[in-house]
Amino acid sequence: MKSDTLLVHAGRHPEDHHGILNPPVYRCSTVLYKTVQALEESEHHNFDRMTYGRYGTPTIFALEEAMARLEGGFRSIATSSGLSAITSAISAFVKVGDHVLIPDTVYPPTRRFCDTVLRGYGVETTYYDPEIGRAIESLFRPTTRVVMVESPGSLTFEIQDVPAIATTVHHHHGTVLIMDNTWATPLFFKPFTKGVDVSIHAATKYISGHSDIMLGMITTTEEHFLTVKNHVTHWGFCAGSEESWLGLRGLRTLSVRLRQHQENGILLANWLKHRSEVERVLHPALQDSPGHALWYRDFTGACGLFGVVLRPCSVDSVNAFLNSLELFALGQSWGGYESLILPTSKGIVRTATRWQAAGPCLRIHAGLESAEELIADLDRAFRHLRFLT
Repeated sequence: MKSDTLLVHAGRHPEDHHGILNPPVYRCSTVLYKTVQALEESEHHNFDRMTYGRYGTPTIFALEEAMARLEGGFRSIATSSGLSAITSAISAFVKVGDHVLIPDTVYPPTRRFCDTVLRGYGVETTYYDPEIGRAIESLFRPTTRVVMVESPGSLTFEIQDVPAIATTVHHHHGTVLIMDNTWATPLFFKPFTKGVDVSIHAATKYISGHSDIMLGMITTTEEHFLTVKNHVTHWGFCAGSEESWLGLRGLRTLSVRLRQHQENGILLANWLKHRSEVERVLHPALQDSPGHALWYRDFTGACGLFGVVLRPCSVDSVNAFLNSLELFALGQSWGGYESLILPTSKGIVRTATRWQAAGPCLRIHAGLESAEELIADLDRAFRHLRFLT
């Protein structure tokens, strides 16, 4: 099936729910058994049936099945948030004395996890230039167990050569390639056709699509499923049945929503590119973006999230610009139906590379509103910017 069809049909088993189209919300902790033998047999399973609520419910299994089929992986694992998916996936493969490679443009909470929790557990992190490609080979050690990619990079939107990095990773036995694929969603980037071993999503974002749940997803190859699932289980991480039901509902409309997010995002990016207040636009789908060739080769679309670098101006001017917006709201997340904007200069951290920007940086999420009215909102707000000479 093509992705649009899978979105509608994957994970649906009405015959198991009295013919009901959508699986109901199973609110469950305890599962009852008729015999001691059945109870004892439940202790030996591969997480493929109901044994206890924390391991999964029919609602969660439906979401996991749909997600795995969309991404092309073996099985998926639902967790309580995108960050819990990231931290549990990485930590599933490391122990004291091991080494991980993380892109310098990584999601800031992932960096904090590596610099605090992993460091405290005796795992060393090396941050690398996201544009390194095959040259990442020079950073490998005998103890390197995880290489992570995040394409595009958080806040600054660099595109990584995932297939080249995957080829290098797979020359090193015992090393896995983990990807944060939240930006592209399963529709616009197919990680397992590019050599990724474990794919992560903050399903809080586009998969939910309505800014009303916290949810994470991990999808793996068959080789790595039990390693990750057992690790998630040992930590006690699990997704709620209500959140999983809402995530599954959001997944059904992902394709039609992303078309509008993509269209609005590109329209806004192209309009901003020609504004005198803007130094440059950070959007991989624009032909003059440094990573455009890789994006064009490996991706099938772009979501509504991108960055903007302003010309030098005062903090007060930027604040006045942001405060005067009516349709764009100030908010930390993205992927919902609403348009958001966020100042990001303070959040851009580099230890392996150097970030150079002429002026303040912003992150824009193009929602589902009229693009014409979003542009008008930005146009009005730009009047509050006073540039330094």
